[in-house]
Amino acid sequence: MSPTRPLKIPDESPSLVVAVVEDDRMLRQEIETHLSANHFIVHGVSSGSALDDLVTPEPIDIFIIDLNLPGEGGLSICKRLRQTLPNAGIVIMTARVALHDRLAGYSHGGADFYLTKPISPDELVMVLMSLGRRVKKISTSGEWNLSLRDRILLGPDPWQKIRLTSREKTLLVALSYAKDKTLESGALCDLFSAEDSDDGMSKHALEELVARLRKKFKSAQGADAESAIKSVWGVGYQLCVAINLVY
Repeated sequence: MSPTRPLKIPDESPSLVVAVVEDDRMLRQEIETHLSANHFIVHGVSSGSALDDLVTPEPIDIFIIDLNLPGEGGLSICKRLRQTLPNAGIVIMTARVALHDRLAGYSHGGADFYLTKPISPDELVMVLMSLGRRVKKISTSGEWNLSLRDRILLGPDPWQKIRLTSREKTLLVALSYAKDKTLESGALCDLFSAEDSDDGMSKHALEELVARLRKKFKSAQGADAESAIKSVWGVGYQLCVAINLVY
């Protein structure tokens, strides 16, 4: 795959956040370069474990996954992502061309697209843009809906509305996309430190942030509702409500 000139994409198109899981370093870098040139926000990793460790301040819209990976195989990663992130876009990009591999990618992996290498860079861009239109429009009933642009969290019931600070939004996004919706306190502190120009966030400050956000949920859900963010002893925090991230 060789990067080509950027395609002409409408300025009003929302930025799509893409995770590329590919163990071929040169190919992964080529994909990252081409997609970045076409206004995607790209995060590249080499394995499933590295993907699990990836913490971003923005939700990942689409995952591009190779099947032949070290450790956990690509098909297993796809299946796991489809179970935990049913609204995400999944693109398998692999050298496997056999029909049974393609069928497994769709039936067992839950892929939206199965692309065989080599693929035209411009075709990949168009596939992602097409899939992105579906991903951005999804809104599942029964979930909370977080508007990333307005920082407003709307609950399943019409009266449930929470206004968030920038840090509260970042916390919910990070937990929503974490494995098991759980992150270590240290990882969250590091995430906020990357945002700030000062010394970053201490664990005490993180505890206060979580406490304020819990109070906001309680005020919207009612005092008898279970905590939306649970403390995990010796680890960090777990998000206990389903949140759909929208622009």
